[in-house]
Amino acid sequence: MRACGPGTRALRLPLLLSLAALCLSEVEVSGPIMTTQSASQQTQNILYSTSTEHNVSTPGSTITTEGVHQQTRESFSENTSGWHGRSTDGPRYTTQQTNLTWMAYNISIPGFSSPLMEKNITLDSPANIELSCTVASVSTHAVAIEKAWKKDTKPIKSNVTSNETKNVWSTQYKLQIREKKDMGSYMCVMKGEHEVQAVFHLKVPKIKGKEKPIVSYEGDSVVIVCESGSYIPITWIWYTTNGSHQVPINDSLMPEKYIIDKTPANKTHLKIMKLTGQDGGLYVCQAVFKLGENNGEVNLKVLNYMVPLKPFFAIAAEVIVLVALIFLYEIYSKKKEMLAEGEKEFEQIEQLKSEESNGVENSSTRHRKV
Repeated sequence: MRACGPGTRALRLPLLLSLAALCLSEVEVSGPIMTTQSASQQTQNILYSTSTEHNVSTPGSTITTEGVHQQTRESFSENTSGWHGRSTDGPRYTTQQTNLTWMAYNISIPGFSSPLMEKNITLDSPANIELSCTVASVSTHAVAIEKAWKKDTKPIKSNVTSNETKNVWSTQYKLQIREKKDMGSYMCVMKGEHEVQAVFHLKVPKIKGKEKPIVSYEGDSVVIVCESGSYIPITWIWYTTNGSHQVPINDSLMPEKYIIDKTPANKTHLKIMKLTGQDGGLYVCQAVFKLGENNGEVNLKVLNYMVPLKPFFAIAAEVIVLVALIFLYEIYSKKKEMLAEGEKEFEQIEQLKSEESNGVENSSTRHRKV
């Protein structure tokens, strides 16, 4: 055969072994029957794969890499379209997504004089949902009820149905939630003599941060946490706020400053080390879901160690002032007592002197009488 000729001596050992096995399979009686044309085609394929792998050019090969890649893409496209069952202009969804069960949400309106009613619906992944509004009224007026649906003030015409029974009117809207743009507010409007409205708010899960500020001190480390409840986001992203701007935190670029832990999947932990006064501020944790994002916030206050000592210093100063006042009062009291005692002694001395002088005068008078 041509494939076993001398033109293949320049090939490396893997190619020679492949050709030898091919030639032996051709002459083997118990093996499958192979025509010269099919063997040549297989040899060309082997030559092409070997030359592509080892950068060896073969004159007999007529298949280019671009052609092989194109065939591969076409084959993959055919298999993929057959697997999905249909092609779409937008993103493709697996059979599991297209066969999602329908979830129904209803708002019951007591009557046509009711105020606006609202309901929040939390979705973290694609879903098929049916929204319905029901109005029950005992009014006997035979008035035609107009029913309409809106999405963010834009009218909706398709996938809308309505039902009427005695004193009960209802309208339904079916929709498939596949992307972020499908989320939003959907309003049903029923209008007779009066108009009533009900709104369904389709939102991604709420993220729980920390309502009260976290207080820590310079030089310490702190861990702040956000969680998404029972919902599992695709990923978590942390931001610091610089005025009105949000700056993403990349712990791989600053491993000595930040550590981000994303386990369990419904929680995220941000550890900040070697705190400084500049680390204080608002931190934002963002959870990314298939249908959008939502944020949580944590406020961090970083204090100097002198701050908690200020009340102690104030109390100590008050105590010192109080002790000083007591000491001064004691000194003043003692001086006053000493002055009082001195005056008393002086009075006593003066009294004694006056008594002595009176005694002398009395004795001299007696001597004169004698």
